[in-house]
Amino acid sequence: MNMKSRVTKITDVAKAAETSPATVSRVLNGTGGVSNDLASRVLKAAAALEYVPCGSARALRRQSASVWAAIVSDIENPFFTAVVRGIEDVARAQNHRLVLCNSDEDLEREADYIDVAIAERMAGVVIAVASDKESSLNALTERHVPVVAIDRSAGRDIDAVVVDNGLGAEEATRHLLEQGSRRVACITGPMRVNTANERLEGYRRALAAAGVAVDEELIQRADYKESGGHQAALSLLTSRHPPDALFIANNPMAAGALRAIRELRLSIPSDVAIVAFDDSPWTTLTSPQLSVVAQPAYEIGRVAAELLGSAGTDRSARTIVLSPRLIVRESSMRRR
Repeated sequence: MNMKSRVTKITDVAKAAETSPATVSRVLNGTGGVSNDLASRVLKAAAALEYVPCGSARALRRQSASVWAAIVSDIENPFFTAVVRGIEDVARAQNHRLVLCNSDEDLEREADYIDVAIAERMAGVVIAVASDKESSLNALTERHVPVVAIDRSAGRDIDAVVVDNGLGAEEATRHLLEQGSRRVACITGPMRVNTANERLEGYRRALAAAGVAVDEELIQRADYKESGGHQAALSLLTSRHPPDALFIANNPMAAGALRAIRELRLSIPSDVAIVAFDDSPWTTLTSPQLSVVAQPAYEIGRVAAELLGSAGTDRSARTIVLSPRLIVRESSMRRR
């Protein structure tokens, strides 16, 4: 029986050469950044396996349309879904294709996707860095790959589109205080992410302006994910002196906090009032509906893509700060 042999893939070459597919791609495309020994190992493995690069992929790279990468920190967060839509609409209008990558707040995974963007000679990268201090975009900038940061700043020399996080957090906390809450807790994100720190600072400012002392026991840091919000809310609401309101610094953690409140059989807003950062369709499907600090997510993506499209012009790096908007719904209305 004439059986068709299996086509060798780039992952097969990577496994044989004991390296990553991104490194194999760099070697075969001649983009550099690989030691001579490793390059030799990759070439020998490719030859032994009779690896033939995909002709359609090469043809795609020769077409007039170029490829952009959008590297986001958590694709499960509806905020990033809306941001990516803004990027994609501008990309298509400018005859670019868009590849979506999810770093999952992981620095190593983020670095791998940056390597892929370089190896595949992508025309630009929009990125929400996993950490404003620990993420490194040097590999992109050294090769003159245009890059724009979204949601989180990534250095003075890199274009960025962000939101005034401190202002949004301050307005949310002030609103909870004005509605009669006296023990407002804050569930924010990891210390290595500047949005988490900026939202915490806005919370602190609102308390100070109202003459309310900051109780450090009412501040919880989580991982910006649903499970982290759930654990943080449980810890706060089962403490000796539980809060009567929660300001939650992103949408997935708010979903986790709502689950904790339901498990504890507490009532919103009479037992605990809530305002969360980020709006999404599900926030109006809860009972009561969730008060939120809405970010202009689509606009963030659109503006970032337009900055990326203007790369190469003679201008210095720009940081564009957009304004969030407090949307008051039932979950925070203790006074009617």
